[in-house]
Amino acid sequence: MAGSSLAHFLRRYSPPTTPHPPHIHIFERNGVVGGRMGTVTISNHTFEAGASILHPKNYHAVNFTKLLNLKIKQPSSSDESDSFGIWDGEQFVFKTLSVDSKVPFVQKIVSFANSVYIFMRYGWSLLKMQSFVDSAVGRFLKYYESLERRPVFDSVDEMLKWAGLYNLTTRSLREEVGDVGLTRLLTQELVTVITRINYGQSIDISGLAGAVSLAGSGGGLWAVEGGNWQMAAGLINRSDVALHLHEEIESISYLGGYYELNSTKGNSYTCEVTAVATPLDELNLRFSPPILIPERKLQHTHATFVRGVLNPVYFGLDDVSKIPDLVGTIEDPDLPFTSISILKRHGEKDISYKIFSRKPMADSLLDDIFSVRRETIRIDWGAYPHYTAPEVFAPFILDGQHLYYVNAFENAASTMETSAVAAENIARLIVSRFFGSESLCSSNLKSFSFDGEELHVDL
Repeated sequence: MAGSSLAHFLRRYSPPTTPHPPHIHIFERNGVVGGRMGTVTISNHTFEAGASILHPKNYHAVNFTKLLNLKIKQPSSSDESDSFGIWDGEQFVFKTLSVDSKVPFVQKIVSFANSVYIFMRYGWSLLKMQSFVDSAVGRFLKYYESLERRPVFDSVDEMLKWAGLYNLTTRSLREEVGDVGLTRLLTQELVTVITRINYGQSIDISGLAGAVSLAGSGGGLWAVEGGNWQMAAGLINRSDVALHLHEEIESISYLGGYYELNSTKGNSYTCEVTAVATPLDELNLRFSPPILIPERKLQHTHATFVRGVLNPVYFGLDDVSKIPDLVGTIEDPDLPFTSISILKRHGEKDISYKIFSRKPMADSLLDDIFSVRRETIRIDWGAYPHYTAPEVFAPFILDGQHLYYVNAFENAASTMETSAVAAENIARLIVSRFFGSESLCSSNLKSFSFDGEELHVDL
Protein backbone atom coordinates (compact mmCIF):
# COMPACT_ATOMS: atom_id res chain seq x y z
CA MET A 1 0.00 0.00 0.00
CA ALA A 2 2.85 2.39 0.79
CA GLY A 3 4.59 2.03 -2.57
CA SER A 4 1.47 2.03 -4.75
CA SER A 5 -0.01 5.00 -2.87
CA LEU A 6 3.24 6.92 -3.22
CA ALA A 7 3.29 6.32 -7.00
CA HIS A 8 -0.34 7.41 -7.21
CA PHE A 9 0.15 10.66 -5.30
CA LEU A 10 3.45 11.48 -7.02
CA ARG A 11 1.79 11.19 -10.40
CA ARG A 12 -1.07 13.39 -9.28
CA TYR A 13 0.95 16.00 -7.43
CA SER A 14 3.79 16.48 -9.95
CA PRO A 15 3.65 20.00 -11.43
CA PRO A 16 1.87 20.17 -14.80
CA THR A 17 4.46 22.66 -16.07
CA THR A 18 7.27 20.07 -15.91
CA PRO A 19 8.61 19.56 -19.50
CA HIS A 20 8.96 15.81 -18.96
CA PRO A 21 6.73 13.97 -16.46
CA PRO A 22 8.71 11.98 -13.88
CA HIS A 23 9.54 8.41 -14.86
CA ILE A 24 8.59 6.20 -11.89
CA HIS A 25 10.02 2.73 -11.26
CA ILE A 26 8.56 0.30 -8.71
CA PHE A 27 10.65 -2.68 -7.65
CA GLU A 28 8.82 -5.70 -6.19
CA ARG A 29 10.79 -8.71 -5.04
CA ASN A 30 7.78 -11.02 -5.37
CA GLY A 31 5.80 -12.02 -8.44
CA VAL A 32 2.69 -10.11 -7.36
CA VAL A 33 2.08 -6.69 -5.83
CA GLY A 34 0.27 -6.04 -2.55
CA GLY A 35 2.94 -6.71 0.06
CA ARG A 36 1.22 -7.59 3.31
CA MET A 37 -2.14 -7.45 1.57
CA GLY A 38 -2.38 -11.04 0.37
CA THR A 39 -4.96 -13.74 -0.15
CA VAL A 40 -5.07 -17.49 0.26
CA THR A 41 -7.23 -19.98 -1.63
CA ILE A 42 -8.78 -22.94 0.16
CA SER A 43 -10.92 -25.31 -1.93
CA ASN A 44 -11.59 -22.64 -4.58
CA HIS A 45 -12.57 -20.03 -1.97
CA THR A 46 -10.41 -16.91 -1.56
CA PHE A 47 -9.76 -15.37 1.87
CA GLU A 48 -7.67 -12.47 3.12
CA ALA A 49 -4.39 -13.79 4.47
CA GLY A 50 -2.79 -10.52 5.54
CA ALA A 51 -4.25 -7.06 6.11
CA SER A 52 -7.94 -7.87 6.23
CA ILE A 53 -10.14 -5.02 7.43
CA LEU A 54 -10.70 -1.36 6.68
CA HIS A 55 -12.42 1.22 8.86
CA PRO A 56 -15.32 3.30 7.49
CA LYS A 57 -13.22 6.43 8.09
CA ASN A 58 -10.22 5.14 6.12
CA TYR A 59 -10.85 7.82 3.52
CA HIS A 60 -7.88 7.12 1.26
CA ALA A 61 -8.92 3.47 0.95
CA VAL A 62 -12.51 4.59 0.33
CA ASN A 63 -11.30 6.97 -2.37
CA PHE A 64 -9.06 4.34 -3.99
CA THR A 65 -11.90 1.83 -4.07
CA LYS A 66 -14.21 4.30 -5.80
CA LEU A 67 -11.48 5.50 -8.17
CA LEU A 68 -10.67 1.92 -9.23
CA ASN A 69 -14.31 0.77 -9.40
CA LEU A 70 -13.66 -1.97 -6.87
CA LYS A 71 -16.51 -3.62 -5.03
CA ILE A 72 -16.81 -3.21 -1.27
CA LYS A 73 -17.39 -6.32 0.76
CA GLN A 74 -19.25 -5.58 3.98
CA PRO A 75 -20.20 -7.97 6.80
CA SER A 76 -23.42 -9.89 6.23
CA SER A 77 -26.22 -9.95 8.78
CA SER A 78 -25.11 -13.43 9.82
CA ASP A 79 -21.63 -12.10 10.63
CA GLU A 80 -23.18 -9.72 13.16
CA SER A 81 -24.68 -12.66 15.05
CA ASP A 82 -21.47 -14.71 15.08
CA SER A 83 -20.62 -15.99 18.54
CA PHE A 84 -17.52 -14.86 20.41
CA GLY A 85 -15.63 -16.38 23.31
CA ILE A 86 -12.57 -15.66 25.45
CA TRP A 87 -10.41 -18.70 26.19
CA ASP A 88 -7.92 -18.77 29.08
CA GLY A 89 -6.33 -22.12 28.22
CA GLU A 90 -8.66 -24.15 30.41
CA GLN A 91 -12.13 -22.72 29.92
CA PHE A 92 -14.15 -19.98 28.24
CA VAL A 93 -14.26 -17.18 30.77
CA PHE A 94 -16.82 -15.42 28.58
CA LYS A 95 -19.05 -16.56 25.72
CA THR A 96 -21.78 -14.77 23.81
CA LEU A 97 -25.06 -16.43 22.97
CA SER A 98 -25.48 -18.28 19.69
CA VAL A 99 -28.43 -19.77 17.85
CA ASP A 100 -28.56 -21.89 14.73
CA SER A 101 -31.00 -19.81 12.70
CA LYS A 102 -30.77 -18.01 9.34
CA VAL A 103 -33.86 -15.92 10.03
CA PRO A 104 -32.77 -12.23 10.05
CA PHE A 105 -35.23 -11.31 12.81
CA VAL A 106 -33.90 -14.05 15.07
CA GLN A 107 -30.31 -12.99 14.32
CA LYS A 108 -31.11 -9.40 15.26
CA ILE A 109 -32.63 -10.54 18.57
CA VAL A 110 -29.51 -12.61 19.34
CA SER A 111 -27.28 -9.68 18.42
CA PHE A 112 -29.22 -7.35 20.71
CA ALA A 113 -29.19 -9.90 23.54
CA ASN A 114 -25.43 -10.25 23.21
CA SER A 115 -25.01 -6.46 23.36
CA VAL A 116 -26.92 -6.45 26.64
CA TYR A 117 -24.92 -9.45 27.87
CA ILE A 118 -21.59 -7.74 27.09
CA PHE A 119 -22.76 -4.53 28.76
CA MET A 120 -23.76 -6.47 31.88
CA ARG A 121 -20.26 -7.93 32.10
CA TYR A 122 -18.20 -4.81 31.38
CA GLY A 123 -20.58 -1.99 32.27
CA TRP A 124 -20.03 1.70 31.55
CA SER A 125 -16.34 1.06 30.89
CA LEU A 126 -17.37 0.11 27.36
CA LEU A 127 -18.49 3.69 26.74
CA LYS A 128 -15.22 5.02 28.16
CA MET A 129 -13.33 2.72 25.80
CA GLN A 130 -15.37 3.95 22.85
CA SER A 131 -14.77 7.56 23.86
CA PHE A 132 -11.01 6.90 23.97
CA VAL A 133 -11.12 5.40 20.47
CA ASP A 134 -13.33 8.17 19.06
CA SER A 135 -10.95 10.80 20.40
CA ALA A 136 -7.95 9.21 18.65
CA VAL A 137 -9.87 8.68 15.40
CA GLY A 138 -11.07 12.28 15.51
CA ARG A 139 -7.51 13.55 15.72
CA PHE A 140 -6.39 11.23 12.92
CA LEU A 141 -9.04 12.79 10.65
CA LYS A 142 -6.94 15.96 10.57
CA TYR A 143 -4.79 14.20 7.96
CA TYR A 144 -7.69 14.52 5.51
CA GLU A 145 -8.03 18.27 5.82
CA SER A 146 -7.61 20.35 2.66
CA LEU A 147 -4.07 20.84 1.42
CA GLU A 148 -4.23 24.56 2.16
CA ARG A 149 -4.77 23.82 5.87
CA ARG A 150 -2.40 20.86 6.14
CA PRO A 151 1.38 21.40 6.14
CA VAL A 152 3.98 19.11 4.61
CA PHE A 153 5.76 17.20 7.36
CA ASP A 154 9.53 16.57 7.45
CA SER A 155 9.33 14.01 10.28
CA VAL A 156 6.98 11.53 11.91
CA ASP A 157 7.23 13.40 15.22
CA GLU A 158 6.13 16.64 13.57
CA MET A 159 3.27 14.87 11.77
CA LEU A 160 1.97 13.30 14.98
CA LYS A 161 2.32 16.45 17.08
CA TRP A 162 0.34 18.49 14.53
CA ALA A 163 -2.59 16.07 14.80
CA GLY A 164 -2.37 15.84 18.60
CA LEU A 165 -1.41 12.13 18.50
CA TYR A 166 2.22 12.23 19.56
CA ASN A 167 1.61 11.83 23.31
CA LEU A 168 -0.21 8.56 22.66
CA THR A 169 3.08 7.11 21.36
CA THR A 170 4.95 8.01 24.55
CA ARG A 171 2.82 5.86 26.88
CA SER A 172 1.51 2.31 26.78
CA LEU A 173 -2.08 1.36 26.06
CA ARG A 174 -2.23 -0.07 29.58
CA GLU A 175 -1.42 3.38 31.01
CA GLU A 176 -3.80 5.18 28.66
CA VAL A 177 -6.87 3.03 29.39
CA GLY A 178 -6.01 3.11 33.09
CA ASP A 179 -6.19 6.91 33.03
CA VAL A 180 -9.44 6.79 31.09
CA GLY A 181 -10.93 4.64 33.85
CA LEU A 182 -11.44 1.27 32.20
CA THR A 183 -12.06 -1.55 34.64
CA ARG A 184 -9.47 -4.24 35.19
CA LEU A 185 -11.88 -6.89 33.84
CA LEU A 186 -12.45 -5.06 30.54
CA THR A 187 -8.75 -4.36 30.15
CA GLN A 188 -7.60 -7.92 30.87
CA GLU A 189 -10.29 -9.52 28.73
CA LEU A 190 -11.78 -7.55 25.83
CA VAL A 191 -9.04 -4.95 25.31
CA THR A 192 -6.35 -7.63 25.56
CA VAL A 193 -8.16 -9.94 23.13
CA ILE A 194 -8.49 -7.17 20.55
CA THR A 195 -4.83 -6.10 20.71
CA ARG A 196 -3.72 -9.73 20.49
CA ILE A 197 -5.86 -10.33 17.40
CA ASN A 198 -5.06 -7.08 15.57
CA TYR A 199 -1.40 -6.59 16.50
CA GLY A 200 -0.38 -9.92 18.04
CA GLN A 201 0.81 -8.07 21.14
CA SER A 202 -0.22 -7.27 24.69
CA ILE A 203 -1.71 -4.07 26.10
CA ASP A 204 1.85 -2.88 26.75
CA ILE A 205 1.95 -1.65 23.14
CA SER A 206 1.96 2.11 22.65
CA GLY A 207 -1.28 3.99 23.24
CA LEU A 208 -1.73 5.08 19.62
CA ALA A 209 -1.23 1.58 18.22
CA GLY A 210 -3.64 0.36 20.87
CA ALA A 211 -6.27 2.93 19.92
CA VAL A 212 -5.94 1.96 16.26
CA SER A 213 -6.29 -1.70 17.24
CA LEU A 214 -9.46 -1.00 19.22
CA ALA A 215 -10.87 1.04 16.32
CA GLY A 216 -10.38 -2.07 14.17
CA SER A 217 -12.92 -3.95 16.25
CA GLY A 218 -15.80 -1.51 15.77
CA GLY A 219 -18.75 -1.47 13.41
CA GLY A 220 -18.88 -0.75 9.69
CA LEU A 221 -15.62 -2.56 8.90
CA TRP A 222 -15.17 -3.58 5.27
CA ALA A 223 -12.81 -5.08 2.73
CA VAL A 224 -12.42 -5.18 -1.03
CA GLU A 225 -14.30 -7.98 -2.76
CA GLY A 226 -11.71 -10.38 -4.14
CA GLY A 227 -8.84 -9.09 -2.02
CA ASN A 228 -7.50 -5.80 -0.67
CA TRP A 229 -4.34 -6.22 -2.77
CA GLN A 230 -6.36 -4.99 -5.75
CA MET A 231 -6.04 -1.44 -4.43
CA ALA A 232 -2.26 -1.63 -4.85
CA ALA A 233 -2.53 -3.27 -8.28
CA GLY A 234 -5.08 -0.71 -9.47
CA LEU A 235 -3.10 2.31 -8.27
CA ILE A 236 0.04 1.01 -9.97
CA ASN A 237 -1.84 0.38 -13.23
CA ARG A 238 -3.21 3.93 -13.20
CA SER A 239 0.05 5.64 -12.28
CA ASP A 240 2.05 5.03 -15.47
CA VAL A 241 4.99 3.32 -13.76
CA ALA A 242 7.61 0.81 -14.83
CA LEU A 243 6.90 -2.21 -12.61
CA HIS A 244 9.79 -4.61 -12.03
CA LEU A 245 8.45 -7.88 -10.59
CA HIS A 246 10.78 -10.52 -9.12
CA GLU A 247 13.45 -7.84 -8.77
CA GLU A 248 14.80 -6.81 -5.37
CA ILE A 249 17.08 -3.85 -4.79
CA GLU A 250 20.29 -4.92 -3.02
CA SER A 251 22.08 -1.58 -2.69
CA ILE A 252 21.41 2.14 -2.95
CA SER A 253 24.37 4.48 -3.45
CA TYR A 254 24.28 8.27 -3.54
CA LEU A 255 26.75 9.42 -6.19
CA GLY A 256 26.22 13.17 -5.94
CA GLY A 257 23.08 14.40 -7.64
CA TYR A 258 21.63 10.94 -8.27
CA TYR A 259 21.26 7.46 -6.77
CA GLU A 260 22.45 4.18 -8.23
CA LEU A 261 20.22 1.22 -7.44
CA ASN A 262 21.58 -2.30 -7.97
CA SER A 263 19.19 -5.25 -8.12
CA THR A 264 19.29 -9.00 -7.61
CA LYS A 265 19.07 -9.39 -11.40
CA GLY A 266 22.38 -7.62 -11.88
CA ASN A 267 20.74 -4.48 -13.22
CA SER A 268 21.70 -0.91 -12.30
CA TYR A 269 19.34 2.03 -12.32
CA THR A 270 19.99 5.74 -11.80
CA CYS A 271 17.31 7.82 -10.07
CA GLU A 272 17.23 11.41 -8.87
CA VAL A 273 14.79 10.50 -6.09
CA THR A 274 14.55 7.18 -4.25
CA ALA A 275 11.88 6.09 -1.76
CA VAL A 276 11.91 2.97 0.39
CA ALA A 277 8.31 1.79 0.80
CA THR A 278 8.85 -1.38 2.80
CA PRO A 279 10.07 -1.98 6.38
CA LEU A 280 13.87 -1.94 6.51
CA ASP A 281 14.03 -4.01 9.70
CA GLU A 282 14.58 -7.43 8.12
CA LEU A 283 16.01 -6.39 4.74
CA ASN A 284 19.61 -6.92 3.68
CA LEU A 285 19.67 -3.58 1.85
CA ARG A 286 23.03 -1.78 1.73
CA PHE A 287 23.29 2.01 1.68
CA SER A 288 26.28 4.11 0.63
CA PRO A 289 26.89 6.31 2.50
CA PRO A 290 25.43 4.30 5.40
CA ILE A 291 22.21 5.51 6.97
CA LEU A 292 21.33 5.52 10.66
CA ILE A 293 17.84 4.58 11.88
CA PRO A 294 16.61 3.40 15.30
CA GLU A 295 16.67 -0.34 15.82
CA ARG A 296 13.20 -1.84 15.46
CA LYS A 297 11.91 -5.40 15.66
CA LEU A 298 9.01 -6.69 13.63
CA GLN A 299 6.22 -8.64 15.28
CA HIS A 300 5.73 -11.87 13.36
CA THR A 301 2.21 -13.20 13.07
CA HIS A 302 1.79 -16.78 11.92
CA ALA A 303 -1.45 -17.20 9.99
CA THR A 304 -2.50 -20.83 9.74
CA PHE A 305 -5.47 -21.77 7.57
CA VAL A 306 -7.15 -25.12 8.17
CA ARG A 307 -10.07 -26.77 6.45
CA GLY A 308 -11.49 -29.35 8.83
CA VAL A 309 -13.31 -29.31 12.16
CA LEU A 310 -12.21 -28.26 15.64
CA ASN A 311 -11.92 -30.81 18.41
CA PRO A 312 -14.42 -29.86 21.16
CA VAL A 313 -12.52 -31.98 23.70
CA TYR A 314 -9.55 -29.61 23.42
CA PHE A 315 -11.82 -26.82 24.67
CA GLY A 316 -13.46 -28.94 27.37
CA LEU A 317 -16.74 -29.19 25.44
CA ASP A 318 -18.80 -32.13 24.19
CA ASP A 319 -19.87 -30.76 20.80
CA VAL A 320 -18.17 -28.62 18.14
CA SER A 321 -21.30 -26.46 17.84
CA LYS A 322 -20.58 -25.09 21.33
CA ILE A 323 -17.25 -23.59 20.24
CA PRO A 324 -17.69 -19.87 19.42
CA ASP A 325 -17.17 -18.67 15.85
CA LEU A 326 -14.37 -16.40 17.08
CA VAL A 327 -12.15 -17.61 19.89
CA GLY A 328 -9.94 -14.91 21.43
CA THR A 329 -7.39 -15.47 24.17
CA ILE A 330 -6.09 -13.64 27.23
CA GLU A 331 -2.43 -12.72 27.63
CA ASP A 332 -0.70 -15.93 28.70
CA PRO A 333 2.68 -17.08 27.30
CA ASP A 334 1.56 -20.71 27.56
CA LEU A 335 -1.36 -20.24 25.15
CA PRO A 336 -0.35 -21.52 21.69
CA PHE A 337 -2.58 -19.20 19.64
CA THR A 338 -4.02 -15.70 19.84
CA SER A 339 -7.26 -16.40 17.98
CA ILE A 340 -9.22 -18.92 15.93
CA SER A 341 -12.02 -17.73 13.66
CA ILE A 342 -14.38 -19.32 11.18
CA LEU A 343 -13.92 -18.17 7.59
CA LYS A 344 -16.56 -20.31 5.89
CA ARG A 345 -18.83 -23.22 6.69
CA HIS A 346 -18.74 -25.68 3.80
CA GLY A 347 -20.85 -28.19 5.70
CA GLU A 348 -21.78 -29.23 9.23
CA LYS A 349 -18.43 -30.95 9.77
CA ASP A 350 -16.45 -29.13 7.12
CA ILE A 351 -15.27 -25.61 8.01
CA SER A 352 -12.43 -23.28 6.99
CA TYR A 353 -10.65 -21.61 9.90
CA LYS A 354 -7.97 -18.93 10.32
CA ILE A 355 -5.60 -19.17 13.29
CA PHE A 356 -3.29 -16.37 14.45
CA SER A 357 -0.30 -17.24 16.62
CA ARG A 358 3.03 -15.75 17.66
CA LYS A 359 4.89 -18.97 16.87
CA PRO A 360 4.46 -21.57 14.12
CA MET A 361 1.68 -24.10 14.75
CA ALA A 362 3.22 -27.59 14.75
CA ASP A 363 1.33 -30.47 13.19
CA SER A 364 1.10 -32.25 16.53
CA LEU A 365 -0.54 -29.17 18.09
CA LEU A 366 -2.97 -28.81 15.20
CA ASP A 367 -3.87 -32.47 15.55
CA ASP A 368 -4.82 -31.77 19.18
CA ILE A 369 -6.90 -28.72 18.32
CA PHE A 370 -8.63 -30.30 15.30
CA SER A 371 -10.41 -33.64 15.12
CA VAL A 372 -10.32 -33.49 11.31
CA ARG A 373 -7.76 -31.64 9.17
CA ARG A 374 -8.19 -31.85 5.40
CA GLU A 375 -6.02 -28.93 4.28
CA THR A 376 -3.46 -26.72 6.03
CA ILE A 377 -1.73 -23.56 4.76
CA ARG A 378 0.86 -21.63 6.78
CA ILE A 379 2.04 -18.04 6.25
CA ASP A 380 4.64 -16.21 8.34
CA TRP A 381 4.06 -12.46 8.19
CA GLY A 382 6.59 -9.89 9.38
CA ALA A 383 3.38 -8.07 10.05
CA TYR A 384 4.03 -4.86 11.99
CA PRO A 385 6.52 -3.29 14.40
CA HIS A 386 6.83 -4.63 17.90
CA TYR A 387 5.43 -1.60 19.70
CA THR A 388 7.14 -0.28 22.81
CA ALA A 389 6.42 3.09 24.40
CA PRO A 390 7.92 5.60 24.17
CA GLU A 391 8.31 5.09 20.42
CA VAL A 392 11.35 6.43 18.58
CA PHE A 393 10.88 7.20 14.89
CA ALA A 394 13.14 6.82 11.90
CA PRO A 395 13.38 9.94 9.70
CA PHE A 396 11.26 10.43 6.59
CA ILE A 397 14.40 11.73 4.84
CA LEU A 398 17.18 9.20 5.35
CA ASP A 399 20.17 11.14 4.03
CA GLY A 400 19.31 14.83 3.95
CA GLN A 401 19.05 14.60 0.16
CA HIS A 402 16.32 12.73 -1.75
CA LEU A 403 16.25 9.31 -0.10
CA TYR A 404 12.87 8.85 1.60
CA TYR A 405 11.41 6.26 3.97
CA VAL A 406 7.62 5.90 3.90
CA ASN A 407 7.44 3.15 6.51
CA ALA A 408 8.98 5.30 9.23
CA PHE A 409 5.36 6.08 10.14
CA GLU A 410 4.65 2.44 11.04
CA ASN A 411 6.07 2.96 14.51
CA ALA A 412 3.03 5.13 15.17
CA ALA A 413 0.51 2.61 13.81
CA SER A 414 0.63 0.02 11.06
CA THR A 415 -2.43 -0.32 8.82
CA MET A 416 -3.26 -0.08 5.13
CA GLU A 417 -4.63 3.40 5.69
CA THR A 418 -1.71 4.74 7.73
CA SER A 419 0.59 3.58 4.91
CA ALA A 420 -1.48 5.62 2.44
CA VAL A 421 -1.52 8.65 4.76
CA ALA A 422 2.27 8.49 5.14
CA ALA A 423 2.74 8.01 1.39
CA GLU A 424 0.58 11.05 0.60
CA ASN A 425 2.74 13.19 2.88
CA ILE A 426 5.96 11.80 1.38
CA ALA A 427 4.67 12.59 -2.13
CA ARG A 428 4.08 16.21 -1.12
CA LEU A 429 7.47 16.30 0.60
CA ILE A 430 9.20 15.07 -2.58
CA VAL A 431 7.35 17.55 -4.79
CA SER A 432 8.11 20.49 -2.48
CA ARG A 433 11.79 19.62 -2.06
CA PHE A 434 12.57 18.45 -5.60
CA PHE A 435 10.47 20.79 -7.72
CA GLY A 436 10.38 23.68 -5.24
CA SER A 437 7.88 24.77 -2.62
CA GLU A 438 5.98 26.87 -5.18
CA SER A 439 4.94 23.60 -6.86
CA LEU A 440 2.63 22.94 -3.92
CA CYS A 441 0.65 26.04 -4.84
CA SER A 442 -0.05 24.79 -8.36
CA SER A 443 -3.61 24.31 -9.55
CA ASN A 444 -2.75 20.69 -10.31
CA LEU A 445 -2.15 19.95 -6.63
CA LYS A 446 -5.31 21.67 -5.45
CA SER A 447 -7.50 19.96 -7.99
CA PHE A 448 -6.79 16.60 -6.43
CA SER A 449 -7.37 17.62 -2.83
CA PHE A 450 -10.35 16.12 -1.07
CA ASP A 451 -12.20 16.63 2.13
CA GLY A 452 -12.67 13.74 4.52
CA GLU A 453 -16.21 14.67 5.46
CA GLU A 454 -17.18 14.80 1.80
CA LEU A 455 -15.88 11.27 1.29
CA HIS A 456 -17.64 10.10 4.43
CA VAL A 457 -20.98 11.38 3.12
CA ASP A 458 -20.39 9.59 -0.20
CA LEU A 459 -19.66 6.35 1.60
